[in-house]
Amino acid sequence: MPAIKWRGALIAGLTLAAIVTPVAAQERELLTLDEALGRTGVVAAPANTELNPRIVGPQAEAEAAQALVGQARLRPNPEISLEVENIAGSGAFSGLSATEYTLAVGQRLELGGKRGTRVEAARAQAQLADLRADLAGAELGFLVRERYVAAAAAASRVELALDVVERNEELARIAGLLVEVGREPPLRALRAEAALAEAQAELQAAEATSLAARTALASLWGDQGAPPLVPSRFPGIEPPGAVMATASGLQLRVARAESTAAAAEIDRERSLRIPDPVVSAGVRRFEESNDSAFLLGVSIPLPFLNRNQGNIAAAEARLRAANAREAVALADFEQAVTRARSQYLAAEARVETLSTTSLPQAEEALRLVRIGYRNGRFPLIEVLSAAEARDAIREALIAAQEDRGQAAAELIRLAAQ
Repeated sequence: MPAIKWRGALIAGLTLAAIVTPVAAQERELLTLDEALGRTGVVAAPANTELNPRIVGPQAEAEAAQALVGQARLRPNPEISLEVENIAGSGAFSGLSATEYTLAVGQRLELGGKRGTRVEAARAQAQLADLRADLAGAELGFLVRERYVAAAAAASRVELALDVVERNEELARIAGLLVEVGREPPLRALRAEAALAEAQAELQAAEATSLAARTALASLWGDQGAPPLVPSRFPGIEPPGAVMATASGLQLRVARAESTAAAAEIDRERSLRIPDPVVSAGVRRFEESNDSAFLLGVSIPLPFLNRNQGNIAAAEARLRAANAREAVALADFEQAVTRARSQYLAAEARVETLSTTSLPQAEEALRLVRIGYRNGRFPLIEVLSAAEARDAIREALIAAQEDRGQAAAELIRLAAQ
């Protein structure tokens, strides 16, 4: 029995030293939600020296799309050609005496509104890329809030596990004393030791979960060092009040921009059906007579076989697909808003009930039972039962607070403009 007590006390002491001491030493270094958002680049932060790759990629795509708008405005380049005829032949055409030199400049003329439709298509793609970059920022902000809330919940569960270990240590100590004076059978002390061992195992599992949650949070800004400490107090994440007022979230705007870009692409492909003539002008010099003559020419492709019909059909199909995705996005958006709002309100109600009614009652019941147990009026099983009831309510409160934070983060993501 003393060996079991000594081993349990040693494990508990090491656990408390590993958790409480670093937290106390680094109390001022606890990471806040605003700091986490700043480290990822979701909000401006002076400490940011490098942009987050999750944001850099979409922003670079948006910059590329803007560059393509400038490229689309450019007109075709003129062409210059030089022809030398009647050179190095036989008879009268031997040598260079009968050579003819032709220098001409040609210009392709874009007909059918090709340039205008090309620019509009590029602009539509640029707008789509800008929205996708904004959406990437909103998605990153959601991930930060979601993982921060998960880390805070894990820290709360570590605190709960620590409290359970401390309580079971006290119960095991009292049970040992009661057994020594003959007021409890030895089985009671064994039961208390078993409860303490189980609580210590739960503490180790909670610590591992907390470490994994904090590591997942730090991965959002590429931190490869020790994960930051997150307070057990849940951050106050307020969902936007007007999220149900208008269906204009970034997800819907991206879907609509895809439809707009697909429609602009159809116009561009249709403009390519019309052939572009090439007008040329030049001068020809006759070496034999030292005479010169001006040349004018025009060439027009004959669209007998290729009228760009395949590309037009493909663009029309892509527009139908984009319209379908937009309809699905609208339905999914409305359903997601309704679900997230219901989850938030339900979690808010659970938090209110558990924190103001259930938990205080359970705490008072446990306090009274523990006093009675110390005085020998209640058996150990009554204390364990009351403690388990209180712990279940605390766990339910942590889960409700986590659900509330996750739902608020989802509503913020859905309302992003």
